[in-house]
Amino acid sequence: MHDLKEDGEPRRMHPDLRGAIARFSLWIANGSVGYPLLEGVDYSEVLHEPSAMETLFTVFTNNMELNEEGAPLNSRYCEERAAQWLREYCDPDYVVDPPWADHEHEPHWPPVLENAPDWQPR
Repeated sequence: MHDLKEDGEPRRMHPDLRGAIARFSLWIANGSVGYPLLEGVDYSEVLHEPSAMETLFTVFTNNMELNEEGAPLNSRYCEERAAQWLREYCDPDYVVDPPWADHEHEPHWPPVLENAPDWQPR
Protein backbone atom coordinates (compact mmCIF):
# COMPACT_ATOMS: atom_id res chain seq x y z
CA MET A 1 0.00 0.00 0.00
CA HIS A 2 1.30 3.43 -0.90
CA ASP A 3 1.55 6.22 1.63
CA LEU A 4 -0.92 8.79 0.33
CA LYS A 5 -1.83 12.23 1.58
CA GLU A 6 -5.41 12.97 2.58
CA ASP A 7 -6.15 14.26 -0.93
CA GLY A 8 -5.10 10.88 -2.40
CA GLU A 9 -1.86 12.18 -3.88
CA PRO A 10 1.41 10.37 -3.10
CA ARG A 11 3.73 11.99 -0.60
CA ARG A 12 6.68 13.74 -2.18
CA MET A 13 10.08 14.60 -0.81
CA HIS A 14 10.14 18.05 0.83
CA PRO A 15 11.64 20.69 -1.52
CA ASP A 16 14.22 21.63 1.11
CA LEU A 17 15.37 18.01 1.32
CA ARG A 18 15.60 17.75 -2.47
CA GLY A 19 17.61 20.98 -2.41
CA ALA A 20 19.97 19.72 0.29
CA ILE A 21 20.69 16.53 -1.69
CA ALA A 22 21.10 18.45 -4.95
CA ARG A 23 23.44 20.98 -3.32
CA PHE A 24 25.50 18.18 -1.74
CA SER A 25 25.76 16.46 -5.16
CA LEU A 26 26.86 19.71 -6.80
CA TRP A 27 29.51 20.35 -4.17
CA ILE A 28 30.89 16.83 -4.58
CA ALA A 29 31.06 17.23 -8.35
CA ASN A 30 32.67 20.66 -8.34
CA GLY A 31 35.23 19.84 -5.62
CA SER A 32 33.91 22.13 -2.88
CA VAL A 33 32.19 19.67 -0.53
CA GLY A 34 33.24 19.87 3.10
CA TYR A 35 35.05 23.20 2.88
CA PRO A 36 37.40 23.83 4.67
CA LEU A 37 38.01 20.22 5.81
CA LEU A 38 38.74 19.00 2.29
CA GLU A 39 40.56 22.10 1.06
CA GLY A 40 43.55 20.87 -0.92
CA VAL A 41 42.41 17.23 -0.81
CA ASP A 42 42.04 15.66 -4.25
CA TYR A 43 39.08 13.36 -3.96
CA SER A 44 38.36 13.13 -7.68
CA GLU A 45 38.98 9.37 -7.75
CA VAL A 46 35.90 8.88 -5.57
CA LEU A 47 33.78 10.25 -8.41
CA HIS A 48 34.74 7.15 -10.41
CA GLU A 49 34.28 4.58 -7.65
CA PRO A 50 30.59 3.66 -7.31
CA SER A 51 30.90 1.98 -3.90
CA ALA A 52 32.76 4.99 -2.49
CA MET A 53 30.09 7.37 -3.83
CA GLU A 54 27.43 5.12 -2.38
CA THR A 55 29.07 5.24 1.06
CA LEU A 56 29.49 9.00 0.83
CA PHE A 57 25.77 9.45 0.19
CA THR A 58 24.94 6.84 2.83
CA VAL A 59 26.80 8.84 5.48
CA PHE A 60 25.11 12.04 4.30
CA THR A 61 21.58 10.62 4.34
CA ASN A 62 21.92 8.41 7.43
CA ASN A 63 22.70 11.50 9.50
CA MET A 64 19.77 13.51 8.12
CA GLU A 65 17.13 14.60 10.64
CA LEU A 66 13.79 15.89 9.38
CA ASN A 67 11.04 18.00 10.90
CA GLU A 68 7.36 17.01 10.85
CA GLU A 69 6.97 18.23 7.26
CA GLY A 70 10.04 16.31 6.06
CA ALA A 71 12.36 19.32 5.76
CA PRO A 72 15.98 18.79 6.82
CA LEU A 73 17.08 20.13 10.18
CA ASN A 74 20.82 19.43 9.96
CA SER A 75 22.00 19.30 6.36
CA ARG A 76 25.23 21.16 7.17
CA TYR A 77 26.10 18.55 9.82
CA CYS A 78 25.38 15.79 7.29
CA GLU A 79 27.76 17.41 4.83
CA GLU A 80 30.44 17.67 7.53
CA ARG A 81 30.11 13.97 8.43
CA ALA A 82 30.25 12.99 4.75
CA ALA A 83 33.32 15.20 4.31
CA GLN A 84 34.95 13.49 7.28
CA TRP A 85 34.30 10.12 5.66
CA LEU A 86 35.78 11.41 2.40
CA ARG A 87 38.83 12.83 4.17
CA GLU A 88 39.37 9.51 5.96
CA TYR A 89 39.00 7.68 2.64
CA CYS A 90 41.65 9.87 0.99
CA ASP A 91 43.94 10.28 4.02
CA PRO A 92 44.39 7.18 6.21
CA ASP A 93 46.12 9.32 8.87
CA TYR A 94 43.02 11.47 9.39
CA VAL A 95 41.15 10.72 12.62
CA VAL A 96 37.38 11.22 12.56
CA ASP A 97 35.97 13.02 15.60
CA PRO A 98 33.52 12.03 16.93
CA PRO A 99 34.09 8.38 15.99
CA TRP A 100 31.62 6.76 13.63
CA ALA A 101 28.35 5.45 15.00
CA ASP A 102 27.18 2.15 13.53
CA HIS A 103 24.16 3.72 11.83
CA GLU A 104 26.24 6.19 9.83
CA HIS A 105 27.60 3.58 7.40
CA GLU A 106 24.59 1.24 7.38
CA PRO A 107 23.30 0.85 3.82
CA HIS A 108 19.58 0.71 3.12
CA TRP A 109 18.23 -1.04 0.08
CA PRO A 110 14.68 0.04 -0.69
CA PRO A 111 12.67 -2.07 -3.09
CA VAL A 112 13.29 0.39 -5.92
CA LEU A 113 12.50 -1.98 -8.75
CA GLU A 114 9.38 -3.27 -7.08
CA ASN A 115 8.14 0.32 -6.72
CA ALA A 116 9.03 1.43 -10.24
CA PRO A 117 5.96 1.97 -12.44
CA ASP A 118 5.70 -0.62 -15.20
CA TRP A 119 8.92 -2.33 -14.14
CA GLN A 120 9.30 -5.79 -15.63
CA PRO A 121 12.12 -8.22 -14.89
CA ARG A 122 14.30 -9.12 -17.86
